[in-house]
Amino acid sequence: MFNIENNLLILILVLISFFVGVLITLALSRKKIKDQKIRDETQKNTLISAKEDLTRTFNTLANDQLSHHTENFLKLAKESFKTQQEKAKNELSSREKAVEDLVTPIKETLSKTQEHLNKMEQTRQESHGSIKSQLESMAINQKNLTLETQNLVTALRRPEVRGQWGEISLQRIVELAGMVEHCDFIKQDNRQTEDGIIRPDMIINMPDDRQVIVDVKTPLDAYLDAIKTNDKKQHEGFMNKHATNLLSRIKELSSKSYWSQFENSPEFVILFIPGDQFLSAALSKRPDLLDIALRQHVILATPTSLVALLKAIAYGWQQVALTENAKEIRNVAAELYDRLTIFTSHLSGIGRDLNSSVRTFNKAMGSLENRVLSSARKFTELGIKPKKSIDKINKINEIAKVEKNK
Repeated sequence: MFNIENNLLILILVLISFFVGVLITLALSRKKIKDQKIRDETQKNTLISAKEDLTRTFNTLANDQLSHHTENFLKLAKESFKTQQEKAKNELSSREKAVEDLVTPIKETLSKTQEHLNKMEQTRQESHGSIKSQLESMAINQKNLTLETQNLVTALRRPEVRGQWGEISLQRIVELAGMVEHCDFIKQDNRQTEDGIIRPDMIINMPDDRQVIVDVKTPLDAYLDAIKTNDKKQHEGFMNKHATNLLSRIKELSSKSYWSQFENSPEFVILFIPGDQFLSAALSKRPDLLDIALRQHVILATPTSLVALLKAIAYGWQQVALTENAKEIRNVAAELYDRLTIFTSHLSGIGRDLNSSVRTFNKAMGSLENRVLSSARKFTELGIKPKKSIDKINKINEIAKVEKNK
């Protein structure tokens, strides 16, 4: 029993010693750990301080090197930039000059083009204004022309008005051809025939006492109806009727045989149609009208063809006048030659003696003035224009006294 207690006591003591040892060991370990921690902290602080010192030193060195290198770099960069800038400036000047040389002709061309465009625009505006004014004027004129055409169509339906219009047109054509000045036409000459009185509208006197008869009574009612209607079928019908009416007028005029009532008249009569369009419209329906008219001894004449005919007649009258003047000049020249023969016979006696010469001279001058110069001055009346007129020669009133030689 006692042993068990001793052993238990010993065990307890051993356990107590173990735990005390453990506690002491733990205490020592904690102290050691604490000391090590303190050492580690100190070492850490030392390392941190050293690191900071090293960093400051490195930064100082790096900043110094960087400042030095940066300064050198900036200096080199500045010099390089200056060189490049000068080079770029020179190249820019060269390119500016090249561009200017290239652009200057374009600029001048554009300037001229702009100036031309401005002129074109101004011309266009002026032309537009002028065209607008002309169009407005044309519209007004067209309106007036339409109104006047309607009035003319209405007026031409009256036979007396149509006759007066044809006669006025004929009068103007004669004036245009120059026949009025030469008095080469006679209007409204009535002739009595077995069938009654015939009255041509105009008689054209030709050289050699010949006469051409002109009639202006052209039927126009159907033509006026044709231009008034808008119906195509009616228009064709009226045009056909117009051609038929003109054919009837040709036959009627042919039956009057004007040429047999006037002496020296050619065997035809002129039917004056006062408008080319009237004849063209009829010929479009009856192309054989001209042939039929010629077989009926009728010549169809429009203003164009009649002017040509009258001018040819006027030219014939001019040739007649020239021929008559030439004959008169020949007669005057023959008479002048005869009188010059007499004049030379008077001059032949001048050398006989002085007094006889004076008397003969006065007689010759009288003969020259009365018989020669009076005839010579007629040349001016026949259209000859001399550079200088013939002066009158006075007679010698005093007889010369001849003194004898001593």
